[in-house]
Amino acid sequence: MTKILAFNRWDCSNIKVQDPGLVRYINVTPVIVPRTGARYAGNRFHKSKLFIVERLINRLMNPGHKGKKHFKTSYHITGKATNAVRVVEEALKIIEDKTKKNPVEVLVRAIENAAPREEIITIEYGGARYPKAVEMSPQRRVDAALKFFVQGAYHKAFNSKISAEQALAREIIGAYNSSADSLAISKKFELERQADASR
Repeated sequence: MTKILAFNRWDCSNIKVQDPGLVRYINVTPVIVPRTGARYAGNRFHKSKLFIVERLINRLMNPGHKGKKHFKTSYHITGKATNAVRVVEEALKIIEDKTKKNPVEVLVRAIENAAPREEIITIEYGGARYPKAVEMSPQRRVDAALKFFVQGAYHKAFNSKISAEQALAREIIGAYNSSADSLAISKKFELERQADASR
């Protein structure tokens, strides 16, 4: 039986998700073309059935928004799936060259390191608003990590000589190494610090 490889290059059969809370929410089963075209749209937890690299590609197609404001241009993506697939594939090649490891496994470890465990919500008592710390759901943790990877990459690539592929690779490697240079790691620490302060 022919083994399916991610981008026909990387074997994902030995990758195991180490964070027990995220095991059901990070799918490392590769597909030949990581573009299922909204097959699971409308189904609850449908995102968790997608190959994790495809979720990164989908997230990459809307990089410019931050807090409902279009803070950076996304002109070389603008919803074009083929461009997003190319950017992610090139980023994974760069990760493989720099770390000498399976880049899909590096991505999974980076998500585990960068996924925040707590966040802040605002509750209202008698007209006054108070911050309250709540635990993040597992699927939201994965979404938050992917969002921070993409925003960090575009922030570094915007108006600079660094390409989107290089910036995304740096962001993922930084999160893999739990480095504060990664926006995702610094955002995670910031969120958890704020949650800790508002107990």
